[in-house]
This record gives sequence, structure tokens and C-alpha cells, in this order.
Amino acid sequence: MKKTLYTLCAICIALLMPADNLLSCTNLLISRGASVDGSVMVTYAADSHSLFGELYFKPAANWPTGSKIDVYNWDRGNYQGQIAQIPHTYQTVGNMNQYQVIITETTFGGVNLANRNGLIDYGSLIYITLQRAKSAREAIQIMTSLTQQYGYCSSGESFSIADKNEVWIMEMIGKGDQLGTVWVAIRIPDGYVCAHANQSRIHKIPFNDKENCLYSKDVVSFAREKGLYSGSDEDFSFCDTYNPLDFSGMRGCEGRVWSAFNILGGGTFTWEDADGVHTAAADDYLDFAMGYNPDHKMPLYIKPAEKVTLSQVANVMRDHYEGTPMDMTEDPGAGVSRLPYRWRPMTFTVDGVTYTHERAIATQQTGFWLLGQARSWLPDEVGGIEWFGVDDAGTSPLTPMYTNISFVPEWFREGNGSMVEYSPTAAFWQVNKVTHFAYLFYDRVAPVLREEIEKHQDFCLEQVAKTDAMAVKMLNAGNRKMAVDLISETSNKLAEKMFNRWKELENELLVKYMDGNIKRVNEDGSYVTRPGTTIPSVDQPQQRETWLRAIVNDRGETLKVVQPKK
Repeated sequence: MKKTLYTLCAICIALLMPADNLLSCTNLLISRGASVDGSVMVTYAADSHSLFGELYFKPAANWPTGSKIDVYNWDRGNYQGQIAQIPHTYQTVGNMNQYQVIITETTFGGVNLANRNGLIDYGSLIYITLQRAKSAREAIQIMTSLTQQYGYCSSGESFSIADKNEVWIMEMIGKGDQLGTVWVAIRIPDGYVCAHANQSRIHKIPFNDKENCLYSKDVVSFAREKGLYSGSDEDFSFCDTYNPLDFSGMRGCEGRVWSAFNILGGGTFTWEDADGVHTAAADDYLDFAMGYNPDHKMPLYIKPAEKVTLSQVANVMRDHYEGTPMDMTEDPGAGVSRLPYRWRPMTFTVDGVTYTHERAIATQQTGFWLLGQARSWLPDEVGGIEWFGVDDAGTSPLTPMYTNISFVPEWFREGNGSMVEYSPTAAFWQVNKVTHFAYLFYDRVAPVLREEIEKHQDFCLEQVAKTDAMAVKMLNAGNRKMAVDLISETSNKLAEKMFNRWKELENELLVKYMDGNIKRVNEDGSYVTRPGTTIPSVDQPQQRETWLRAIVNDRGETLKVVQPKK
């Protein structure tokens, strides 16, 4: 998400930049025809070591003529200036608005073309646009107009832009000391899925497909002007020109896309372009995903092996490369408990050779994550839901927040805690406490959390179905306020239920798994104890052989058990 240096030589600079500024954020884009229920879905993991997880809320409002907006940089918080306000703004809940428009992002950085005097950064661009757009196409027009009028001060970005009917990927980069941006947007065909993860993904531009491809008129000519490209329009590649691939762009970024496609495609990539339908094994692209072959680019989008459910999409966001050559649970770095996380920095050097840790989709430094769901068969008052979570997607649940609610639940409310201020009622801190305990004993605690996550989300799906039906009846009877009150109360109750359950989990996990032991449990859930006492019976699982061999390889001679000489 955050980048402070931009360069053509990212493979070298990557070793010098802070981890917070690299390889952040992952998006999945699910078209209407690719989902089981016909909803459009977009996921977003806002991965930053300094971002607090809270749910942004802006009610719809009317503004007097001449009103201004104070623009603050979303990453850094500094004041950037003022822009003109419009007469009426729409309600936004997180990265979704009342008309079911969703906008999320991943930063790719690219060549150094940020306009340092521009007023609009990528975060402000998202949240201002959400207050103004009723459709994805309108959002694209507003975003490009805002940067043209006020200047764009961020680096290269990939945006996911969706509504209840369409989903687009748009890639944008600044023009240096000029106002505006160069950009291209491609609609994901119905029935297909896309993903992006901090690396520009749009390769060749179908300039003649005016319905499904939009772009700035100078997207090629500007590159020629800056000496970045000298070929024909036909051969022009947006990603090759504005964000050339390097090892980190493939291994740390495109690797995540490969993993998502591998899961959703069932090990097969199927896509269609001007040359027809293509099919390839996911493993055919491992050389690219692992950073070895930059010429073997993956398709922009694929057809999933089967239409996907909301839960399946959410689970892709919990991936750690399990079952692949990049599986983070198998090497000695996973420790005794198969921990699929590597603390930063990402790269390290041993004996003059530089190595990298894997960067999976799920990561420890997530501030918040979401799954925006737009449902065309329902009225806008009910159709839009942002399934919202805080902290690491691998160990945290999603809770549905309707995008026409009248208030945000206390546990997700802006200002309820911060990165340097603990709040006992903030979901961010409560989920972090449970997750940190899971990091100690991951192989035994993570399955428990996954079961709890599935229970919570299944219950939420049931409650959403009931609430939908009741709210639609209220709307049909002309009772909009009653419908809004209902969806607000449902969102609040489900958030409260999640928070309270995670408080219970904190205690339960501590009691059961303290000190590396596992207390035995009776069939009724009570602990096995010695008769007439509270002294528990415990198991001490065998440590895994990979971990033990790593110890032996490092200090075997010192730790070897030998018989004393007689």
C-alpha cells in the first residue's frame, strides 16, 4: 500500500526499503457470472504495519454552494489542500457506497512519476469517488477527472472498481510535473475472476474494444515523450512500460495472484482473448510466480473451475501457499508449530547471498480486510454488504456490514482505539490478542480458529438471508426507515456477537494450550482432571522432524546425548 521510493531498479532498491512500503495488499475480483449467487465480489486486504483496523463511515449529505473538502493523505495523515465539494454526496461504509459501488487498491509503484504538488493521493481518490459515483464506469470517469483537475501525488496503483453488474481493473500512474494520470481500465468478462497484488497486471491494451476497455488518450504517447517506450501502439504493454517486472514483483506480488488463480481455477488456468480460448496448468506458470521467468506472464483473468461462494472467496484471502512449492508451513522458518508467517524484513543476507521470505496473501500486518458484495437482484438499500474484518485474514472472521446502515458498531467505530492506544472495546485489539496467541502454537490453535471463523460466517449468512427478506418487505411497503433500522441492528448484533465470542476464545485458548501443553478434554467439553481435583491431564505433542533436524544441523554436537566415559 505505501511506497516512498519509486524506481526502475526495484530489485536493488527492494533490499533497502522498509518492509511497510513493499508487497502490501491483495485484491480478488469476482464477476457476477463467476459467483454461485450472481453477486459481484471484490476483496481487499489493507496490509500495513501502521494501519489501524476500523470501519470508515460517511453518511450521505447535502453541501452548500462553494463548499470545500479538506484533503488529507490516507497513508501519512498530512494535510494536502482543498478541493471543491459537490452539492450531494452518497453514504459510504468502508470501501463501498450506498449504491453498491466498491473501490479497492494495491500499490505497484512503478517508474517515478508522482506529482509531488498534486492534491489527490490514491486513498483520497478512492473515498472521495465513493461519495460521488453510482456505477463503476462513473467511478472511473470521476477518478480520472479528479486527478486531471487537482493532480495525483501517489505512485502507480491498481484499482478494483465494481458495481452490482460489472467489475473493472484500472491501472493508473502519475505524469510527473504534469496534472493528470495515464491509465487503462479493463472490464473483467462475465464468468471470470481477476486478482492483483502490488504489480501492474495489464499487458497489451485492446484499443479497439471501446465497450470493455477505457484508457487515457496519451497512455502510449506520454511513454514515448518520457523515453519509456519507442515501439508501436499495437505492441505497447502498460505493465512492461510503467512497472517493469523484477524478481520481487514476481515472487512477492504475482506469486499471490498465481496462488489465487491456482485455487480458484482448480490447478488450471482457462482464459479467452482475441486469439481464442486457452487452457494451461497452473504449474506451467510457477517459473513466473517464483521470479525466474519474466517473459512468461500469466493471463489477466481466468475462468474459475466452478462458480464460487462467498466463503470460498474469503478463504482464498487466508492462503499461505499451502500445498505448493512456496508452502510457508514446511521449511524450518515455520518453527516448531508450522507458523506460516515470517517477521519482517522480507529479505536477509547470509554469507553474502541475499534470500527472501515468502509473501503470501494472508499476512500478519493487515489493518483491515473486506469482501465487498454487490447484489443486483436486491434494492440498493439492502443489496450492498461489506463483509468486514480486522487484522490477519488467516485468523480473523468477516462480519456483514450493510452499506445503508445508519451507524457503525462500536467494535469497528473510527476513533475507538489506535495503533498506539489500546481500547478494550475495539475489535482490532481483541482479534489481535487471539491471533498473537495463535502465532505461538499455530498448528494446534489455527484449526480451532478456522472452525470458529466458519461457524461465525455461516451464522452471519443465515442472518443476512433472513434480514434481506424482511427488509425487502418493509421497502415494498414503503417503510424505508424500518428497513434501515433493521439492517443497522443486524449488522450491530453480528459485530457484537463476533466480538464477544473472540473475548471468550482468548480465555479458552489460554487455558487449553498454555505453556505448550494441550489439556485433554472429555466428550462434554470439560477438562480431564485427576479425580476430586482440578489437576489436568495434559498431552505434549511430538515436535516435527523438520524442526528437530534444523536444530541438529545447527547445534547437534552440543546437544547430543552421550554416555559418560567410564
